[in-house]
Amino acid sequence: MRRKEEEKLVVCPRRFPWSSTPYFPLSTLILCLFLALTACGQHSDTIVSIALHPTKPNIIYIATDEAVYKSSDTGTTWTRFAGELSRTRVISLAIDPTLSATVFAGTMGDGTYKTPDGGRTWHRFSSGIQKGTISSVVNQVIFNPLGTDMVYAATTVGVFRSLDGGRNWVERMNGMTEINFVVALAMDPQRPNVLYAGTTGGVYRTINATESWEKTTRGMIAADAKLASMALGVNGLAVDPTNSNIVYAGTTKGLYKSLDQGEHWIKIEGSIQDSYVSAIQVDPSQPSTLYLATSDRVQKSEDSGATWQPKTHGLEARSIRSLQISPSDSQVVYVGTNGGGLYRSADAGESWTRLPLTLASSS
Repeated sequence: MRRKEEEKLVVCPRRFPWSSTPYFPLSTLILCLFLALTACGQHSDTIVSIALHPTKPNIIYIATDEAVYKSSDTGTTWTRFAGELSRTRVISLAIDPTLSATVFAGTMGDGTYKTPDGGRTWHRFSSGIQKGTISSVVNQVIFNPLGTDMVYAATTVGVFRSLDGGRNWVERMNGMTEINFVVALAMDPQRPNVLYAGTTGGVYRTINATESWEKTTRGMIAADAKLASMALGVNGLAVDPTNSNIVYAGTTKGLYKSLDQGEHWIKIEGSIQDSYVSAIQVDPSQPSTLYLATSDRVQKSEDSGATWQPKTHGLEARSIRSLQISPSDSQVVYVGTNGGGLYRSADAGESWTRLPLTLASSS
């Protein structure tokens, strides 16, 4: 009888709860995801996170609502990870750019897990990555290119830093007086001590490797905004790799651009004016080319955000959750959808092909 009651209450979502709302309570998100997975009890086609090998384009990692998968043949077949990682909900993945067999998995309430061997074994690396008794949801992990034992994490209880490859974490929130919920991080590729944090209340910046933060929301949030800590959710950040004065912020209410390291922001108008942006990527080989993942399509700009074109040919699912440009070939782009699976483009978004999660034979 209880099972029937749950089925009446839960409808398997085809998109995340935040896709159509300015922001969302964490408790609602956790409850929705938990009930959806337990009540539906089936394979998930929501692709939450994508991580691409820095030098081997055939290797792809993805996290769905119910598992983490790896492909070694460009998405033709997949291996689903079991063991320790199968007991927790993974929502973010990050590959060490110098030691590419090392992968971090950020979880929903269980800190981080790390593999040193391409996913064969996983170890929980979560000491200190919480606030009191409150466990963190790890939204993103990034590495310092000068030494990848220095790792940063954006979580629902703040920013954390590890100096020993994730074994131990320390909170780094000095100056973030209004907020705790940190959604995204981005590092200046030319000045690694400069980082940006996307939060529920706009953007914060550090110029000293997270020793302290300052709020940089001029042009983004009114100075007298009520409830400033929840005024604008920033879901993704990107720094121009050739001119790091230029920073982009994808938010719950459109895209913003800064020409002075976040001191001032300008809202990008036109066709993406109020789009819900879930991810943003800058083409590393052509930084004037940008891709946005939004709640209803993929958008592309070839003029640094001045104009945009939808890129949806072959993309049957339109609610986009995650997006990654291949580091070895920027013509190749992957997008993960809310309920519609994983897609790949080999022609810079002009057309898309779906990659089913076909499990590799165990024989």
